[in-house]
Amino acid sequence: MSEKTSEFIIENGIVTICRKLYGEDLLNLAKALYEGGIKLIEVTFDQSDADCIKKTSDAIAMLVANLGDKMLFGAGTVLTLDQVKAAADAGATYIISPNVDPAIIRYTKELGLTSIPGAMTPTEIVNAHQYGADIVKVFPAGYLGIKYVKDIKGPISHIPLLAAGGINEENIGEFFSSGYLGFGVSGRLTEGKLIKEKNFQEFTERAKAFVKALKEA
Repeated sequence: MSEKTSEFIIENGIVTICRKLYGEDLLNLAKALYEGGIKLIEVTFDQSDADCIKKTSDAIAMLVANLGDKMLFGAGTVLTLDQVKAAADAGATYIISPNVDPAIIRYTKELGLTSIPGAMTPTEIVNAHQYGADIVKVFPAGYLGIKYVKDIKGPISHIPLLAAGGINEENIGEFFSSGYLGFGVSGRLTEGKLIKEKNFQEFTERAKAFVKALKEA
């Protein structure tokens, strides 16, 4: 299953990162993003919340139950094996971490899920790939810039990279052209003010802008 999931992620490109967002607001956001052409959502574990395993797994299960035939959902900020298991049981198809942890990568693969650990340096990226990662998340991509990925893609062009941090409608095309195959996006597609106002239509319009910019890159 992980190979098909990886292909779906690379084909669609944009993964919306949802932090501290649950219940009806999360479901409405997911529906709005889907209407705009985005088919991937990452629900993160809030490591500062003692109840994060239940909250995140419940959120993923809700999304899968309502939109699982249209979108793929994954778990983010995954730091423990228990979190991998909870996400898998809830219906997540990919596991995203902020770091390179061999145990997390191997367990993710054992469960048939796509592994996307976070790395920054060439050494971390290659290590993650050798441990079994399907895609490696480069963070903070926006801070590192376009020249950074162009330089490191020379020797490690065989490893699929996903950019996270600082990606927006204006620069996603440039990041794609530089060698990234996927993009983790939060701010513009999860803005708290809009969610509080229940202005989910704006998220649909923003999603359309992201999808259009990526297609035209």
